[in-house]
Amino acid sequence: MTTPDDFLARPSLRERGWVLQQLRDETVGGVLLLIAAALALIWANSTWSNTYFVFVQTEIGPPWLSLTLSAWAADALLAVFFFVVGLELKHEFILGSLSKPAKAAVPIAGALGGMVLSAAIFFFINSNAADGSTRGWGIPMASDVAFGLAVLAVVGRGVPVALRAFLLTLAVVNDLGAIVVIGIFYSSSFNVWWVLASIACFTIYWYTQRRRMTSAFLYVPLVICTWVSMYESGIHSTVAGVVLGLLTRVKIDPGEARAPADRVGHRLHPLSAGFCVPVFAFCVVGVDLTTIGLGEVIGTPIAMGVIIGLVVGQPIGVVATSWIVARFTKASLAAPLKWLDVTAIGLLAGIGFTVPLLIAEVAYGESPLELGTAKTAILAGSVTSALLASIVLVMRNRHFAAITLVEELDEDGDGIPDVYQQEAGR
Repeated sequence: MTTPDDFLARPSLRERGWVLQQLRDETVGGVLLLIAAALALIWANSTWSNTYFVFVQTEIGPPWLSLTLSAWAADALLAVFFFVVGLELKHEFILGSLSKPAKAAVPIAGALGGMVLSAAIFFFINSNAADGSTRGWGIPMASDVAFGLAVLAVVGRGVPVALRAFLLTLAVVNDLGAIVVIGIFYSSSFNVWWVLASIACFTIYWYTQRRRMTSAFLYVPLVICTWVSMYESGIHSTVAGVVLGLLTRVKIDPGEARAPADRVGHRLHPLSAGFCVPVFAFCVVGVDLTTIGLGEVIGTPIAMGVIIGLVVGQPIGVVATSWIVARFTKASLAAPLKWLDVTAIGLLAGIGFTVPLLIAEVAYGESPLELGTAKTAILAGSVTSALLASIVLVMRNRHFAAITLVEELDEDGDGIPDVYQQEAGR
């Protein structure tokens, strides 16, 4: 029998419902992400490739803020994505798997281990190569939960909720780490007045949440002002999304059916996963593979750093660090899961797409060749990680099916799995 404090223990009934809702949105978004990326690659490598690049470089917006479509996708649409990430992170820290230090230690350590090892691999390869470039060390640090869940939807449908929740937690912590890296290391020179304006906007948002204000006529202009201030400050504008998400109230007041974080997240999560992220992928993934020489690109230090960082660094960092911290904290792995199952999730963490592409844009945006190399490597590393994870998942599917049969059994048809009622009756 497992205890709630075991590593990868079955989540509570309430947390299970929240996790499953998040996973449904991310899974659909992952499928749309793959479709958008495939369309971009096909168009960029067709006889009409020139029209693709003209399209994504088309400038729109007011005279004081005229950006290309790809820039709007990276700076504005991904701000929505990171706002949702901030909401998820706030939920995890206050109500979810990160709310108890003993339970939070392993997934946080696993996420950090994957990030540090993958970045170190990239930096080592490129710092020791004559034609290397260390600017992209942050690229292999980030995982993509939507892509990973799309893989689960195809080859690992029976994966237990605890493992899916672990992947979601890894990705949320990973996204927070990535946005910190972007904000500190990949932002341009700061404009102190716009930074102060951003802080003022955050303070007003915090105050409106504290005063329980709910009017959209207040929040929509405030959020726009916050985004503009952050963009003009020199700090990457997506940071605004995470901060606003973290400032949103997540606990329910008496008489409330849902807290603001859950209400807003329920509305924006489908928009983020189903529109913002796929459109971003469509605008930035298009690489003309016929002109950059695929074979030559894959052998460059940048490409090798990204690929090895994703395929080797992420899974080893995630699994090894999780195992070490679990041993140190005496956190038992919940039966009947095995460390091989954790390894499958670690391999999925090697799928880097949305955030790595964003970091590639800010790291190599002024060098088309290096940017194309980094994007190609992200695609190659992500596909390789997905294939390796699929092999392990297929090997474990029978084992997962037996666990899921117990977890999903509802003989009385009341919508609540019997295992939760049995635990409550003890």
